[in-house]
Amino acid sequence: MNETLKRAISGAVYIALLLASILFSTESFIALFGVFLIIATYEFCNLVQINKIFPLFFGSLFYTSIILISFYKIETENYINGILGDNIQLIININHLNVVLLIITLLISIKSIVFLFNDAIQSISKLSKYIYLLGYIILPFIFIIKISFGINDYNPKIIIGLFILIWTNDTFAYLVGKSIGKHKLLERISPKKTIEGFVGGVVFAIFAGFLISKLYIKPNANFSDKSILIWTTIALIAGVFGTIGDLIESKFKRIAGVKDSGKIMPGHGGVLDRLDSVIFVAPIVFLFYQILNYVS
Repeated sequence: MNETLKRAISGAVYIALLLASILFSTESFIALFGVFLIIATYEFCNLVQINKIFPLFFGSLFYTSIILISFYKIETENYINGILGDNIQLIININHLNVVLLIITLLISIKSIVFLFNDAIQSISKLSKYIYLLGYIILPFIFIIKISFGINDYNPKIIIGLFILIWTNDTFAYLVGKSIGKHKLLERISPKKTIEGFVGGVVFAIFAGFLISKLYIKPNANFSDKSILIWTTIALIAGVFGTIGDLIESKFKRIAGVKDSGKIMPGHGGVLDRLDSVIFVAPIVFLFYQILNYVS
């Protein structure tokens, strides 16, 4: 089969699966990204060469536990309290849990950025491999689920909007870079990325954010006057930090000496290759939503 056709078919299947799971129900969305997490964990373990059994078990258990606690709080508390008995009651504070998880994720994100730009780092210690696994892979998948709930309830338009911004940034960064790109962005990590492409991707993502706010998202009553500012800001976050997330994964692959994180998507590579931008962006968008909620 022609490589371009193969890439187009696998890309279309990926997008259809993604949109169907997001739009069908909260549970199908959570389940699909649980599967994506397992595959991404497997791929990351291959990249950094660590044993897969414990990471897969821990990642699955941790993801499931946090989702149950976060979005099925009453049922989870009742179930656990039934096990603990009448004399011991468990009260789960979701806000405190979110703060702790967010701080851990952001600290590891900073470590990942240092890892990217520090030329002296060309190998990864065993401890760092597990730290990256937690904060670069597992926790961001949880925040992808969390941001889909916005300020209140599950809203598929939020996560679809975010993916549109990521795809817009990637597409126009490639097109602009190929057309007029002359200055390399980070040649030692990703030789094809250019500064012109990076700027072009961000600009078109911001324009897409404007269109999303006007044509797709029904602004929340509390933020109706600020919808454009909110979505153009999210677009800026997606463009800048999505590119950084892509570059970080590229450095992991360069150290491992491989082109793709996996082969599950013909012509596209692995799940991690498709989600490297959004998993780095998700915690920052979640932080932005929390700040937005606080100042409102």
